[in-house]
Amino acid sequence: MPSRRTVLAATAGVTAALTVGAAASASDRDPSALLARMTLEEKVGQVFVSRVYGHSATAPDQADVDANRTELGVRTAAELLARYRPGGIIYFTWAHNTRDPRQLADLSNGIQRASLGQPRGLPVLISTDQEHGAVCRVGRPATLFPGAMAIGAGGSRADARTLGRLAGGELRAMGVRQNYSPVADVNVNPANPVIGVRSFGADPDAVAALVAAEIEGYRSAGVAATAKHFPGHGDTAVDSHTGFPVITHTRQVWETLDAVPFRAAIAAGVDSLMTAHILVPSLDASGDPATLSRPIVTGILREKLGYDGVVVTDALDMAGVRTKYGDDRVPVLALKAGVDQLLNPPKLDVAFNAVRKAVQDGELTERRLDESVLRILRLKTRLGLFDEPYVDPAGVGRTVGARAHLAAADGIAERTTTLLVNEGQVLPLSPRTHPRVLVVGADPASPTGTTGPPTGVLAAALTELGFTATALSTGTAPPPETITQAVTAADTADAVVVTTYNVTADGGQRTLVEQLAKHLAPTGRPLVVVSIRNPYDAAQLLLVKAHLAAYSWTDVELRAAARVIAGTVAPRGKLPAPVRRADDPTQVLYPIGHGLTYGA
Repeated sequence: MPSRRTVLAATAGVTAALTVGAAASASDRDPSALLARMTLEEKVGQVFVSRVYGHSATAPDQADVDANRTELGVRTAAELLARYRPGGIIYFTWAHNTRDPRQLADLSNGIQRASLGQPRGLPVLISTDQEHGAVCRVGRPATLFPGAMAIGAGGSRADARTLGRLAGGELRAMGVRQNYSPVADVNVNPANPVIGVRSFGADPDAVAALVAAEIEGYRSAGVAATAKHFPGHGDTAVDSHTGFPVITHTRQVWETLDAVPFRAAIAAGVDSLMTAHILVPSLDASGDPATLSRPIVTGILREKLGYDGVVVTDALDMAGVRTKYGDDRVPVLALKAGVDQLLNPPKLDVAFNAVRKAVQDGELTERRLDESVLRILRLKTRLGLFDEPYVDPAGVGRTVGARAHLAAADGIAERTTTLLVNEGQVLPLSPRTHPRVLVVGADPASPTGTTGPPTGVLAAALTELGFTATALSTGTAPPPETITQAVTAADTADAVVVTTYNVTADGGQRTLVEQLAKHLAPTGRPLVVVSIRNPYDAAQLLLVKAHLAAYSWTDVELRAAARVIAGTVAPRGKLPAPVRRADDPTQVLYPIGHGLTYGA
């Protein structure tokens, strides 16, 4: 990688100086010295992490220019940085930031160039949500690892650490230095619509161990990990993107369940923690969401747990934080609560002006604002952004999607696939005895950058393993005529594999599986179910004699499931969350730790 001096010399004369017209000395990069020279507007800008549309900092497509004008009042990322001086930028797929790794590196450099070119310019902390599994912003050819619940099924701290190290290295190569991962929520509610497989599981100690390991991996790669969503989003039945969840845990339950992974994250030296837009009456009876709660953010997180790192809000455009207060009050109240970074406010001008006015009017002291800015500057210093703000675009291809990384992801996935049911040793299947395989089932929109659809990916993987596999998408809510089509198609197959996605008691997916099972039973031809999201599907499908849990529908997990079906690898995963009976949730059908293998 070229030196900082070489890169700076190649950027049209723009310097990374933090003072106008002069190279930054060591004293210029001292966070306290930097803070002392900042204007109020510059300080306010530092606490914001904003979206911006476009693949380029200076020349986005016209549609992205239009979106920026409408939502942000600027045309480009460069103009955004000049007007508001935000301390952070977040990348989203839907904001058209993430075309490919080389483009991302160029965008990151353009953002840094625009920010550092301002008077007293500062490097930008660029972030994204690269959890892996169900939530990813940067897709292929970047390496996509199994998601958190799959890692929980593998149970390996070494694998979690490897994921953080390799994924972190790829993000850093593209200029992303803060990742909003890992999820530290303990998912104890099967009906949780927003966390689910994004969590490592339902056992707080197991979740804590994997959270700490992944943080260690990211830290070794020079990327700030972010444990989320404090104080714990794992027992909700409401999505905080669209509603206001309430957690009814007592203080004692919170201490022994939700708090455990966050304590582990702090002990592991996590660089940032993200708050949740949830109501926890036992921790704060005011009715405020945790993001805006001083008793939770300052009283518990800062004072009780001793955390002095960066606290970032979950996105401020989510419904969970906007139900009680207006968009002008939310950012001010979050800072008063003890938060440092304000993530993606719906209207940046409104939020920026509100914070500035709150300081000018004395509602928010400048000293309180300085505390947050200083934490942000210290994090940027610790990440080396003052010394190496730019990345080498020519080197991206050597790191992102490297062959060794892809192999590591495949190996990790093989250790996560969980065999829940295998009555009569249905699995593994052999292409000699069952050459023709029909793959039917749900085809949800694939996570970013995966090949998709899941039935097609699974059929292709089985074909590579010697089967003749065909795919028939039946969807997440198959109507009767589609179910009939699938049952008819099964007559030409030697075995049928069904992918399921969040099966319900009265839904078409359950009817599809039941009709296939009844149709195939007299013939002796196997029916195999692969749950491609929540393992709880097994509770709705008791007629099935062979059932695998893959925990996500990304290519890497589907390919691993195919290898397990074919017996080229044995299933090794163990349930990280219990599967309870559908007709009586007080009874456990498959406990934590359940998982079969071959030959046992």
